[in-house]
Amino acid sequence: MERWQHKVAVVTGASAGIGAAICKVLVESGLKVVGLARRKERIEKLAESLENESGKLYAVKADITKEEDICNAFTWISDNVGTIHVLINNAGIFRVSDLLDGQSEAWKSTFDTNVIGLCIATREAAKRMRENNIDGHIIHINSVAGHKVPLGVKGNVYSASKHAVTALTEALRQELNLIQSKIKITSISPGFVKTEFLEDSGMPSTMFEGVPSLEAKDVADSVRYVLSTPPHVQIHELIIKPIGESY
Repeated sequence: MERWQHKVAVVTGASAGIGAAICKVLVESGLKVVGLARRKERIEKLAESLENESGKLYAVKADITKEEDICNAFTWISDNVGTIHVLINNAGIFRVSDLLDGQSEAWKSTFDTNVIGLCIATREAAKRMRENNIDGHIIHINSVAGHKVPLGVKGNVYSASKHAVTALTEALRQELNLIQSKIKITSISPGFVKTEFLEDSGMPSTMFEGVPSLEAKDVADSVRYVLSTPPHVQIHELIIKPIGESY
């Protein structure tokens, strides 16, 4: 991780769960981390708890479904924090909805967050990396549901959005190769992670009692591992599951 010390990393969806855990791990590793989220005050509170670490956490209010918010955030980062070296596309939502009777608004918000927002943030980060000749690293926080459709219909649109992330990871790798860029792209696909993510979706927490699960820190540690690889090594896809997970 030495090559990233004092460099700038951007984490979307940084106010809770996996995003907050990633911010913590990267700040502890000496990076200047900018957390983007609608709930800016939660990132500010996390930043206060990390004041004695070698890195620093900055909080920026941004709605990942709004292109203007994302573009303004990246401009602010470049102007006030520094050149972006790392992007962690973590923001994501799950909406309980099926395909036969589901609500189109739930489908739209899922794709706006999990796919379109990810694409916009990727574009803005890659543009700045290329302008400054930075061999940076872009990491998508994907899901095992991006590789296989889970049984049960209520998450089918979520799974479709994560399959899109899997395809976008490979598409970006090919684009970067075509221009002979050394920017890395990685997809990290966790199994079930115990966070407030599913509660926010409206699913009862009791539904997952006794189910094998990962902690948010497990995913954050995988981000640190991927970033610690030497410049000539690219981990394209990393799938992590809790022991005993049946899916």
